[in-house]
Amino acid sequence: MRGDLKFALELADLADSISLERFRANDLHVAAKDDGSPVTDADLAIEREIRRTILASRPGETVVGEEYGEAGGSARWIVDPIDGTTNYARGVPVWGTLIALEREGTIVAGVASAPALGRRWWAERGGGAFKDGRAIHVSRVASLAQSSVTAKHAVDLTALRPAVRSIAPFEGFCRHVAVAEGAVELSVDGETFPWDYAAVQVIVEEAGGLATTRTGGRPERRCSFVTSNGLVHSEAIALLPVGSAGSR
Repeated sequence: MRGDLKFALELADLADSISLERFRANDLHVAAKDDGSPVTDADLAIEREIRRTILASRPGETVVGEEYGEAGGSARWIVDPIDGTTNYARGVPVWGTLIALEREGTIVAGVASAPALGRRWWAERGGGAFKDGRAIHVSRVASLAQSSVTAKHAVDLTALRPAVRSIAPFEGFCRHVAVAEGAVELSVDGETFPWDYAAVQVIVEEAGGLATTRTGGRPERRCSFVTSNGLVHSEAIALLPVGSAGSR
């Protein structure tokens, strides 16, 4: 395990300690952001502490976070303090912290930690993908007709349903780590930001899968995001609708 991934796992430990302490707390504060989505005091505290730790330990590396904005630089830590804030705020244990490191435009390490579920996924470029210390791999299902798929939006499920074997009820980052560990063959998101996809992108790719936009391009800010085992990717994206906001 190289230093970048080791540090990312240490950051995840820090995030888990904060999120678990505030999970289901009677005094958890929940507010609405400008777009109407919820944010809790735990989201803010996690991102603040991760930023403080990175800036103290890794001078010259910047932080891109969902709650406190974006930054440039050749080495950027990309952080979603709590993916699944609605679940977190309502006491549902399906949520997690996403941490990734991008160097020179390439995601080189990523961690998805779900402490309320007791699960963690991670990967480093060229080093494979892991869940709780065990190597994981995408499935070898080669036909969409034999595939299980998951998607965020009804329009995508409608397009895929006639062509696949089953629809799986995963949500958030869990959709994509499910692809990485071979539980499903395809996952489709609408508009996403780097903090939504960076960590799971490297996990899926190091597990042997593909991660693109729905038109097959490289994921980027405010894009759609599709992960698969690679074998059904072309067949699947040919069926997905294109043209709505964030669906390129």
